[in-house]
Amino acid sequence: MRKKYAVGAMAVIAMIVLIFDTQTALQGAQDGILLCIQTVIPSLFPFFFLSGIINRTFLGYSGKVLRPLGRLCAIPAGAESLLLLGWTGGYPVGAQAIATAYEQGSISKRDAERMLGFCSNAGPAFIFGMAGSVFSQKAAPWALWAVLILSSLLTGMILPNKTYGLCKLAQPQRKKPLEQALKAMASVCGWVVLFRVLITFMQRWILWILHGEYSVMIVGALELTNGVVAIHNLENPVFQFISLAALLSFGGICVGLQTVSVTGKLSCKTYFAGKLLQTVLSIIISILMTLFLFPGK
Repeated sequence: MRKKYAVGAMAVIAMIVLIFDTQTALQGAQDGILLCIQTVIPSLFPFFFLSGIINRTFLGYSGKVLRPLGRLCAIPAGAESLLLLGWTGGYPVGAQAIATAYEQGSISKRDAERMLGFCSNAGPAFIFGMAGSVFSQKAAPWALWAVLILSSLLTGMILPNKTYGLCKLAQPQRKKPLEQALKAMASVCGWVVLFRVLITFMQRWILWILHGEYSVMIVGALELTNGVVAIHNLENPVFQFISLAALLSFGGICVGLQTVSVTGKLSCKTYFAGKLLQTVLSIIISILMTLFLFPGK
């Protein structure tokens, strides 16, 4: 109950701020909508459509490649495709699929909460459509994706409370890929605009004090899309790559809120612990990769 009233009180305060500084709110919303129209929708929508087809096809698949990876990460045999979905579906598709599998009784609560820590990641739609555009090197987005996959596997190997059970995932509902992509796109754009307003207020009152790199990392930690746009303005490709690897692994507060909203009765403590661990691992791996991607920088 206290949590409910606390959220309500925060909403009242935010409403008052909007009333007294309407111009900043309007500017933030306009910037967010423009960002969605010019960058987010053209970059992500085709990937969302194709990802929907891939995910619907392979959910429940347990092949020779996935089984060893599943054993490494202590994923119940038969649920290995949730790992694949976490790599290709993007935030928070992997988390939602895990929550659905738990609600259907396919996996235990313990396994579901543990898998949240490493089976929900940024997908190729965002990595190649948004983050990859920061670099001129064609190999950079592939390297970023490799960092995320490797760091998520290492996170799955490290997280405690491992079990090695068996399960059989229920067949997914046959959703139309176009409708699914439109729904996902609307959700992403809504969060982007909302957090763009918040970031605009912060840039006016707080972030202007900080150095550029610090400001960019705070923006990215709040909302991933706006963070990627801010990273475009930096000049050091090594810092850009490491920052993107860290932010893509962490996901940001916005993604965290989305994850909490789709996981139902599952606790997200392991999710946030896993994201922090994966972020540290991604920073280490990305530093090593920059030695080959950007020699002499």
